[in-house]
Amino acid sequence: MPEYRFDTLRVALQDHVATVWLDHPPVNAVNTQLLQDLTLALDQFGDDPEVRCVVLTGQGKVFCAGADLKNRGQMLDQPGGLPQHSRRTRELFHAIRECPKPVIAALNGPALGAGLGIAASCDILVAAESASLALPEVDVGLLGGVKHAQRLFGHSRLRRMMLTGMRVTGAELYRLGIVEACVPNDRLMEEAGAIARQIASKSPVSVQLMIQTANAIEDMSLRDGYRYEQDMTAQVAKTDDAKEARQAFLEKRAPVFKGR
Repeated sequence: MPEYRFDTLRVALQDHVATVWLDHPPVNAVNTQLLQDLTLALDQFGDDPEVRCVVLTGQGKVFCAGADLKNRGQMLDQPGGLPQHSRRTRELFHAIRECPKPVIAALNGPALGAGLGIAASCDILVAAESASLALPEVDVGLLGGVKHAQRLFGHSRLRRMMLTGMRVTGAELYRLGIVEACVPNDRLMEEAGAIARQIASKSPVSVQLMIQTANAIEDMSLRDGYRYEQDMTAQVAKTDDAKEARQAFLEKRAPVFKGR
């Protein structure tokens, strides 16, 4: 098992769940180091058989305040600095979405701009009452992660967010069905952890194929997407875990999965 040590993250592994705190004070703004650390962490979790689910949250009162504007100013002075940063940001979002282990965003506070992109790339979202999502780039001379936000919000709400910088609160996110729960701040990690442990109790090979399938079919037609899903179902059915699940069901006992 790798030793998880990063400059801008704190990681704890228990019961097959890797909990990750963005830890870049004071507001977990996205700079080069955080992009590199979180991308590497997700790739390592994907290769670690001890990790079956990931919970991603923020240290302090903010989930992620978006781009580190001071860091961005330094990049503009370096030849190739901005394209490099843009590429690293894209790859982070892809690393979250393509992680073969489900990633749960536990929104402990505001997730703004790139922070919204991080949240939208996760598989499941849970919010504290102090959480909010926003695209404030209109106020700082930038454009935001509108494409990623389209996975969460409808047309009118998203256009209003991008054009005004309005924040959508945790309670409103729950009303809209964007998060699975909106709970008091002191219950956030308990709520996210309960979902993570439930996922971790399932067959690891089945869960990974489900994530792979859901990502692959997202932009396919109905016919092509369902055909792909049927093909993956045939693969899952041949695994030892699938056989164990069927046997456990017949014997009326809890299955013991080996991840193969």
